[in-house]
Amino acid sequence: METPVETAVETAVETPAADPAAARPRRSDPWKVAFVILLIVALLAVVTWVLLGSRLLVVREVHVGGGERIAKAEVVKAVGVPTGTPLATVDTGVAQERVEELRLVESAEVARSWPATLRVTIIERTPQLAVRVGSGFQLVDHDGVRVDDAEERPEPIPQVLIKGAVAGNKAIADAAAITDALPSGLRGRVESVDARDRAAITVEFADGGSVVWGDATRLSDKARTLEVLVGKHPSNGERRYDVSAPGMAVVK
Repeated sequence: METPVETAVETAVETPAADPAAARPRRSDPWKVAFVILLIVALLAVVTWVLLGSRLLVVREVHVGGGERIAKAEVVKAVGVPTGTPLATVDTGVAQERVEELRLVESAEVARSWPATLRVTIIERTPQLAVRVGSGFQLVDHDGVRVDDAEERPEPIPQVLIKGAVAGNKAIADAAAITDALPSGLRGRVESVDARDRAAITVEFADGGSVVWGDATRLSDKARTLEVLVGKHPSNGERRYDVSAPGMAVVK
């Protein structure tokens, strides 16, 4: 009996040879690189020209807001930026410092408003106390800076009694801090603040009552204590309050 002979047939699978060209990395096209660089340079040149060289983005107006007592022209002059100046080159910090040197300006902010406006926002000094000078009054803010003059003391503004010059007088700052600390119901009743002795300041009410305040420390505590005392013992021409000592309040 014949045994069948099995024949193994090997099948060879041909693998395509690697493409030498595909194995090599592609080189950048130098013309494309040069084009991109030139494009970026051109864009930067255009932006620079628009910001600094053209007439498109220059200062055409200085807008002043927030002032009532001070003239707009005075603020514009203090800014010191002529029309036609490229807006991008304006040093807003320096302009702000110049505006804040004005006597009636307490603080200022200078900002660019594209495409052609420089905006100046000011906070003016406001009269807080009245100092008798000669036959009239100087109305001063909390720093002792003269804001206005008046022949008669305006009713809502207390008079302050001080020693020495008005400008920069620390007693004025003390008196202003005290009136600021008072609740609105008491603040409106203050007639005067005697700050000739900064360690023994006295507050006088319009109805004749008075407060021995002491120095300008512990303002909030003293104000709260005084509010309680006045609530329990209403002020009158003979009432005397003393809140000068820590932890102690006296009504006479």
